[in-house]
Amino acid sequence: MKLLLIEDHKDIAGVIFDFFEIKGYTLDYANNGLHGYELASSNYYDLIILDVMLPRMDGFTVCQKLREQGVDTPILMLTARDTREDTLEGFAQGADDYLVKPFDLEILEARIKSLTRRRIGNTATKTLNFGDLTLDLNTHVVSRNDCQFSLNPTLFTILKLMMVRAPNVVAKDELISALWGDDEPEGNVLRSHIYQLRSQIDKPFKHAYINTVPKVGYQLIDKG
Repeated sequence: MKLLLIEDHKDIAGVIFDFFEIKGYTLDYANNGLHGYELASSNYYDLIILDVMLPRMDGFTVCQKLREQGVDTPILMLTARDTREDTLEGFAQGADDYLVKPFDLEILEARIKSLTRRRIGNTATKTLNFGDLTLDLNTHVVSRNDCQFSLNPTLFTILKLMMVRAPNVVAKDELISALWGDDEPEGNVLRSHIYQLRSQIDKPFKHAYINTVPKVGYQLIDKG
């Protein structure tokens, strides 16, 4: 099971990581709401653990934006404030469950298992579509006409983010943040990955979907 933890308190994040990694879970981590939103909107996760009070973008806003974008990943919100208003606000923005700090880690795991059990069967055929492109979010296979291409995690993240935003432009900085967070590799690595993606989904065809917006980023453009 792959989880995304969005939590700015390092000690809490460390305890959660230690507990779940020992049990065989895979975790991605963001220490602010904006980075967490970018990861959640461009990668597949079985569940998102989302703190309410976050820098750069609060948890309510992250949850709301993901739901408006069509991301249906189960979201379990964490809060240090046990108030009726916070609980109602979390559910109103699309949260699936709510847990008040401090919490028992085994209770957290039980809640996660319960939420993901409900999701089984609902994501088996989940896809994104743009023009002739179809991206399977579970298998990471992109189809164009009768051709299929299996994408590595980096190319999958790039294409998913562009398909979610299409036909709007995705800024280079946003792609870099979604791929590497604050640890961007040296050199123009993103450009190389865009070239690889073009070679798979554009080069064999007359129409090129991937368009470069100089000094800004990339977008998908339809045949029209």
